[in-house]
Amino acid sequence: MTIQKSADAFRTISEVAAELDVPQHVLRFWESKFNQIRPLKRGGGRRYYRPEDVDLLRGVRTLLYNDGYTIKGVQKVFREQGVKFVTETGKGMVDASVAELAREAVERGDQEERDGIERPIKGAGRKQLAAILEDLISLKDEIDETLWADEEEEG
Repeated sequence: MTIQKSADAFRTISEVAAELDVPQHVLRFWESKFNQIRPLKRGGGRRYYRPEDVDLLRGVRTLLYNDGYTIKGVQKVFREQGVKFVTETGKGMVDASVAELAREAVERGDQEERDGIERPIKGAGRKQLAAILEDLISLKDEIDETLWADEEEEG
């Protein structure tokens, strides 16, 4: 005989894991990857999840398992769309077309990051980098001279 908890009751990690059909260690892992997930912690490190925590976790689960996001992709969704979007995803309140738009934005951002790495630096930026490189080489030469001088004095 199991006792039904109120919808507003706090849940233990085992209850949340069972409800979301994920192992407990996955919930702890998500907590380490998404700082938006903050269950209450009591003595001995026991976690207690509020109903809004469970909705947020359900949203993370949906994005990862159903929508095919990576951990990095969900982190980006949190940054760009916010906690409310992820929570509403967990509640099933986000229209599929809105979810697809969010996914496209994340993918577009990922592609822009990849493209940015390969883009050559031109103009003033290139001159600045050349000057910095010159300074670094000069500093390296000074360090080398100092080290050689110290070795000659000791030897």
